[in-house]
Amino acid sequence: MIKTILKTIVISIITVSIANAELLDLSGNERGIDVTLKSTKPLVVGENDLFVTLSKNETSINDAKVRIKFFMPEMPGMPYMEYKAKGKMIDGKYKMTINFSMAGTWQYKLEWKTSDDLVYKSRGSVNL
Repeated sequence: MIKTILKTIVISIITVSIANAELLDLSGNERGIDVTLKSTKPLVVGENDLFVTLSKNETSINDAKVRIKFFMPEMPGMPYMEYKAKGKMIDGKYKMTINFSMAGTWQYKLEWKTSDDLVYKSRGSVNL
């Protein structure tokens, strides 16, 4: 009887977590460059594929060097955590894989360097 109740509770928690998960879809403009950061699936603990697109005056930028850093500040009983990835151009998007080790609020710093050696930065946060 207790096992059945525990199974029901666990299944309910998982179902609610999946139902509340959302795709990552952030966009902005940094000094005239439109930038989007997206995922094709809801973010989860574990591996996540992220995609960045860059454009200026509606023309895609395909020759930039893109990198992202996700981090979670140190908290009592938990060390600072950080994950970095470099973008690889695939089908007009810069693809990066990030492995989140736990749920919570992760801050990110997205940087890209264009062919004219200008460096751009964007910051934000995501919740798992």
